[in-house]
Amino acid sequence: MNRLPTLLVALALLLAGCADARSGTLGPAPRAAAPGTATPPAPTPTARPATHAAGTPGAAVTTSPGTPATPPRTGTPGPAGTGNVTVQLWFTRAGAVVPTRRTRPATVATSRLALTELAAGPTPAEAATGLATLVPGGVEMVRIADGTATVAPPPGFADTDARTLRLRRAQVVWTLTQFPTVRRVAFAGTGVVLARTDLTDLLPRIVVTEPAIGQRVTGPVTVAGTADVYEATVSIRVLDGDGRVVGTGFTTATCGSGCRGDYRAGVAYRLASAGPGTVEVYEVSPRDGSRTHVVAVPVVLAATG
Repeated sequence: MNRLPTLLVALALLLAGCADARSGTLGPAPRAAAPGTATPPAPTPTARPATHAAGTPGAAVTTSPGTPATPPRTGTPGPAGTGNVTVQLWFTRAGAVVPTRRTRPATVATSRLALTELAAGPTPAEAATGLATLVPGGVEMVRIADGTATVAPPPGFADTDARTLRLRRAQVVWTLTQFPTVRRVAFAGTGVVLARTDLTDLLPRIVVTEPAIGQRVTGPVTVAGTADVYEATVSIRVLDGDGRVVGTGFTTATCGSGCRGDYRAGVAYRLASAGPGTVEVYEVSPRDGSRTHVVAVPVVLAATG
């Protein structure tokens, strides 16, 4: 008779072990490490290349061979402890929209910050390269829901010619769709809803997302962006402050000759002392070998020793 309680306890434990795994269990309770046992480190995240629909550019990231592409994340935090955030801004140049970057104190309203910076326009260094803004102040963020950012343009926003209005809207669309929660932008009161794929014709043949204007770079300098060029071949050269070529390279975009693809390359250069320089990205003309569709990015070159 004394064995009956023992059998009942064993039966109860057996039934508990057979319980349905979908019954809401939280899994095994965590256990403390045994004395003297080191806790294994958390896996280090691997940075992956940024990709967009139709080969549009995203915020610059590092890549490792064989890592699959993932959607870009922007509103990038600055260095640890700085409390800053880096956003991508799309300005106009020569009838096209082109990107640059801006680092500002962090805020929870990053999309509003981006719109404010867009209206403020380029820095003097950016303006010297031809960048400008067509977006006036007063564009208000209304809401973001189901992948759509709704903005309220100020009075007079549409009072311009069709080409200028399209570029103005493209600045807003390309800037706001850098955020992972935004895939398209609706302009309140107009019925106009646009995505990046609706505005790819406003991109220049070569877009440079890395390096940014005025950035301090070291060798090899990372050069990245998107391009629609002959045989997908993107050529690069690095110039010192006197215009002398101190480094050259080339890479192949993921698509070309009628389609836009991503490219990324590291270009070595030799420079005895740090100073101003320029990274040029261009296409070599298949007709005469000349440099065409040149994008010149002024930078600060670190010495290579």
